[in-house]
Amino acid sequence: MKRFTRWAMVAALMTVFPYSSQAQVPSPEDHFGFDVGTPGRLATWDQLTAYYAALAETSPRITVDTLGPTTAGRPFIMMTTTSAANHARLDELKSIQLKLADPRTVAGEAELNQLLDEGKTVVLITHAIHSTEVGSAQAAARVAHTLASSNSARVREILDNVILLHVPSLNPDGTQWVNEWYNETVGTPFEGRSPPWLYQFYVGHDNNRDWFTFYQKETQYAIQGGHNEWHPQIVHDIHQMGGSGARIFFPPYIDPIEPNVDPGIMTAVNQLGTWMAADLTAQGKSGIVVNAIYDGYHPGRAYQHYHAGARILSETASARLATTVTVNPSVLQGGREYDAGERSWKYPWPWKGGEWSLAHIVDYQSSGAMALLTNAARNRRFWLKNFYDINKRAVDGWDSWPGAWVIAAGQENEVGLQSVLRSLTMGDVEVHRSEAPFSAEGHTFPEGSWVIPMNQPYASFAQTLLVEQEYPDMREFPGGPPKRPYDVTAHNLPILMGIEAVSLAEVPDVPLSSRVATPTVDYQLPDALTGSDAPRIGLYKGYQEPMIAGWTRWMFDQHEMVYDSLHDARLRAGDLEDDYDVLIFQSQSPGSILRGHPEGTLPDQYTGGLGDEGAQEVKSFVENGGRLVLVEQAAQMAIDLWDLQVTNPTLGLSNTEFYVPGSLLNVELEADPIAAGYDGSTPAWYWRSSRAFEVSDDRVEVLGRYANPNPVRTGWILGPEHLAGKPAILRVRIGEGEVILFGFQPNYRAQSIVTWPLFFNAIAGGRFAG
Repeated sequence: MKRFTRWAMVAALMTVFPYSSQAQVPSPEDHFGFDVGTPGRLATWDQLTAYYAALAETSPRITVDTLGPTTAGRPFIMMTTTSAANHARLDELKSIQLKLADPRTVAGEAELNQLLDEGKTVVLITHAIHSTEVGSAQAAARVAHTLASSNSARVREILDNVILLHVPSLNPDGTQWVNEWYNETVGTPFEGRSPPWLYQFYVGHDNNRDWFTFYQKETQYAIQGGHNEWHPQIVHDIHQMGGSGARIFFPPYIDPIEPNVDPGIMTAVNQLGTWMAADLTAQGKSGIVVNAIYDGYHPGRAYQHYHAGARILSETASARLATTVTVNPSVLQGGREYDAGERSWKYPWPWKGGEWSLAHIVDYQSSGAMALLTNAARNRRFWLKNFYDINKRAVDGWDSWPGAWVIAAGQENEVGLQSVLRSLTMGDVEVHRSEAPFSAEGHTFPEGSWVIPMNQPYASFAQTLLVEQEYPDMREFPGGPPKRPYDVTAHNLPILMGIEAVSLAEVPDVPLSSRVATPTVDYQLPDALTGSDAPRIGLYKGYQEPMIAGWTRWMFDQHEMVYDSLHDARLRAGDLEDDYDVLIFQSQSPGSILRGHPEGTLPDQYTGGLGDEGAQEVKSFVENGGRLVLVEQAAQMAIDLWDLQVTNPTLGLSNTEFYVPGSLLNVELEADPIAAGYDGSTPAWYWRSSRAFEVSDDRVEVLGRYANPNPVRTGWILGPEHLAGKPAILRVRIGEGEVILFGFQPNYRAQSIVTWPLFFNAIAGGRFAG
């Protein structure tokens, strides 16, 4: 890490002027020429980073570190904010924190009490992971200025008792792109519209589903430079949500809670979230909801829940980016487990509608952050002791956990193996290698197998990623529709990544190495997709590019695969066979592909889609010998183009009949070059955009079917009979070319490494043999 500013004289300044006037500290209005939160005005990331540097230059309370360059090369920064006295002994305070994080290093009760007396609550506040939620990045500047300049008793209490790790944007590229776009379109017909591209270069809104695979640079910086460097007791992740319900959400979360989250975390989350709600209510803010909308199940959004810290998600109602909206009371509907039109214990002061602006958003968000910091300061000893106790329970081991997990050496899927080990070790799990072969509980493991003893601080992270999920069957009422999970119901990495992990009741009796380092994943592109004979590949990229297409670009780039991103104009231009052998359309509805953004909703260069003209060129490409690979929703485009007698048997089923909210299913594969490298079956990812096929067309070959009678491998499925035995992969030979249709997602968030070979085989036309 490169530090922008260090204060060599902080101890002297603290001694002489412990809380001197901070009149020299520039306000946001001084710096930007407008106050943050002013409707119609957004500070860009370039402007914000300059402001944080100015705060660090003028206040001994703040230092700024650059943790690394973003995907597009911008600085990813973290501010450390605390009193000058704490800054002067920051290394000592960090050592106290790290001892509390690992109870094995604490000698006894006397040392523990000393650590609790001297330690500070460590809080990590993160902003703007979703860049169209524009208030969050602006609120960061307000909070930073308040803490840098105010001498109020509340701020002094926070500074004395808290070390704040402040990440003002988890996605600086997106903050710059969205805010520039907005500023350029203010006063035009397009004001308040989101930009027509993913606002994280690869994964867009999915960047907060990356918190156990750590694929994106920005995730890595936050994990390694913030979470793992300091192990905060509290994390506050500041978001925005839709504008038709509550004005702000705080925890408690609704059920289900992932079963490996310590009860001490959830009770701490519950009290802190309701404290924040009470504090804002006391300020006269209405529209605050708790225990609604968001559950606590999926670890992709809640890293700290498996690292002894309380994760507070706040979600504030949005406007139209920075443009004010007027909300008619008739549209206030609420969401899961509350009604925005009715008073209840979890929504005690309904918001009545009216004007809602960026000023309101920044006010609610900054007030929430200050409420959290106040609680962290006033309850400092509670937070430190609760943190220690959670880690102590993990070190002692839970009754529901095995004694150890073992991942055998020598497994064929090297990329999957490296990826699982990377997730575990980057998540601060202690992994060792056996220094001899051994047998345990009916299993034999070669020397060099990886052993994960479960008596360690972050065993819960290992457990939730390695165990198969059994998602509860929860209904709105008996016999009614399922309670919809906020995200997905399966996250088992060994199944997703095509390896085996074995749980043992006891730690094996074999010499173990010291803790292993995080491996580098050696992505290996099949020979059939390299060299002069490799097919020439085009991946569709319109101005409604779905996130899953961005994940596919990321996966291709890690493999250094040669491909072009094809926009509508190139496809409409025709003669595609001159430049390409394969065209790929990731999961996107035919309407989105063909029509794109309607005319008048964005500048002309971003409207329209492939159109009938482009569709005919794709059709000619296949008939002249090209290969077309279509995933999930995009499969319907081929069905329509060639009038295939193929339907979706799950279409039109209610969610009381059929429901798969993100699960791993078993797929039986036919003997075919597309299935090269598989032993007749594979797990596959099925979620909201996936489908099955019903075929009554002689032109269509079935290459894979969902397993019968119940295809679910891990996760949850309602109505498995609607999928069982149904086709999942199709091939259609048309003219001199062919079309491959996937009903499931072969590259789910780049996690489903187990089905990458199927995807590569389809692209290579079955030429991949291993």
